[in-house]
Amino acid sequence: MADGLSTNLYSKLSQAAPNLNPAVLQKALAASSCAVANGVASPERLAVIDFSLPSSQRRLWLFDLTRGNLILRDLVAHGKNSGMESATAFSNNNGSYQSSIGLFRASESYLGRHGYSLRLDGLEPGVNDLARERAIVIHGADYVDTSWVEEFGRIGRSHGCPAVSQGVVREVVDSLKGGQLVFSYYPDQQWLASSAFLNCDAGSQVAGLMAAGEAAGG
Repeated sequence: MADGLSTNLYSKLSQAAPNLNPAVLQKALAASSCAVANGVASPERLAVIDFSLPSSQRRLWLFDLTRGNLILRDLVAHGKNSGMESATAFSNNNGSYQSSIGLFRASESYLGRHGYSLRLDGLEPGVNDLARERAIVIHGADYVDTSWVEEFGRIGRSHGCPAVSQGVVREVVDSLKGGQLVFSYYPDQQWLASSAFLNCDAGSQVAGLMAAGEAAGG
């Protein structure tokens, strides 16, 4: 982030995304800045998912941090065992079919059974660090569409992936691949209190987590 977690950057992004909860944006920028301070490559783009909102709302924001503007805002799915219209349960466990919260690094794009997709590496041990093992990826899905909202009051659900609409998947993947950051939020009190990225006074702890992730090939 060229400006770091500056008041100027926050001001630009909040103006660009007035419907994004300011507290969520602050936490996303704080977590990103903490990661950068502890060895993660400075991102040019940041995706923010607010899982406190129902899936019928456009709860994915994709920002250009170098320009301080909003690239897009769109629908995003949660896991089928996280809830129906709203997600209320989250997991880091394989086979849970639940979404994960926390800070992720977007890695390589690939062509898979869902088409053009993007692998995610969770940066928070015990919270989302099994994302790659669980095949938690960003991919397009026909059920992420306003037609579902009109018919069912919600979009469809995934096996835990933050699936997006087929109309934006290529732009989302191309914007994030290669080391950009994704921040998934939910007001889980234990995570808010314990996340090393949200409580960056524990800088040495974050550095230790980053070192452990690199040693594990993360």
